[in-house]
Amino acid sequence: MKATQRDFGAVAPRAAQQGRIALFCGPDEAGAAAAADKLAAMLRDPGERVELSGADLRSDPVRLGDEARSTSLFGGTRHILVRAAGDEAHDAVKVFLEVIDAGEAEGACPVLIVATSATDKSRTAKLLESRADGLVAMFHQPDLKSVTDEVIRMAGAAGLRMSADLAERMARAAGLDLRIAQSEVTKLALYLDASPQAPRLPVAENLDAIGAKTEEDGFMPLVNTVLSGDAHRLPGELRRLRELSLNPVAVVLALERRAAQLAQLVGRMGSGGRINDFLEAEQKARRVFWRDRSDLAVQLERWRATKLERLVKRLTALHRALLVNSQAAEMLLAQELEEITRYAQKR
Repeated sequence: MKATQRDFGAVAPRAAQQGRIALFCGPDEAGAAAAADKLAAMLRDPGERVELSGADLRSDPVRLGDEARSTSLFGGTRHILVRAAGDEAHDAVKVFLEVIDAGEAEGACPVLIVATSATDKSRTAKLLESRADGLVAMFHQPDLKSVTDEVIRMAGAAGLRMSADLAERMARAAGLDLRIAQSEVTKLALYLDASPQAPRLPVAENLDAIGAKTEEDGFMPLVNTVLSGDAHRLPGELRRLRELSLNPVAVVLALERRAAQLAQLVGRMGSGGRINDFLEAEQKARRVFWRDRSDLAVQLERWRATKLERLVKRLTALHRALLVNSQAAEMLLAQELEEITRYAQKR
């Protein structure tokens, strides 16, 4: 089975019923992770969650099958969530599928894999895409409208009758990250004591009270400084990074989201497009927020297709390095941000 964010909602019930392994991939890591959580919630009896890393499975490919076939300590059901990068889980998935095809996986629990930096063309995806018991779900970087629509859906499920304007504000504040948006929806529902049985109508003042400030007060000034090649502002932004104790991995995720957005914009604009005219059309289509236009105009001048490809690879490598070297993460991040800023200055 294959799916994208457009049809995942329709495919997911069948995958939850008959699927054994699901791969969630694509440039929208937040959307892929959120979809994995949705599918887990749709399982007949999700039970205990067992988390494994791609590095664990790369070093011990047999472990996935062993874990899937083992029983919970307390005898209940369970499912496995793997967080991997690229094709780290490929060999483990291949071994497990061989066990399944040999008829030796009776009673094995479902396996969900969230693979950053992987696509539906990856080696792992090729193992699963044609199988009735496999799912490959590809999530492209969302635009403002799609995240706004998803926030409205989340809010409705939580008992919040949210207007489109308020949902759009929450989507922007979350930096188009569905995980952050879901967290903010949950906080807002708790704040208003809302539920599907007792729905509430939130207003802007309620959103101010719970404070969804990720984009405005956190990552985006730093992201825009780096990708715009603004070396004069960078020292102040790095100082603010330390003062606010911003999570280095979260900063890289914000950079990856903006890089993916730029790649989509470059693809739609083409090589001969006029940036200002193009961004005006994108704003009218609600794919670009007016407040981002000036920063995006600068960044589209500095980052064209070839440079963007190098940037995405560099950010992926940085993401992995931060996960491995958590104690030195802030220093590694600062060094890399300085390098990317200098690279952005070059025309």
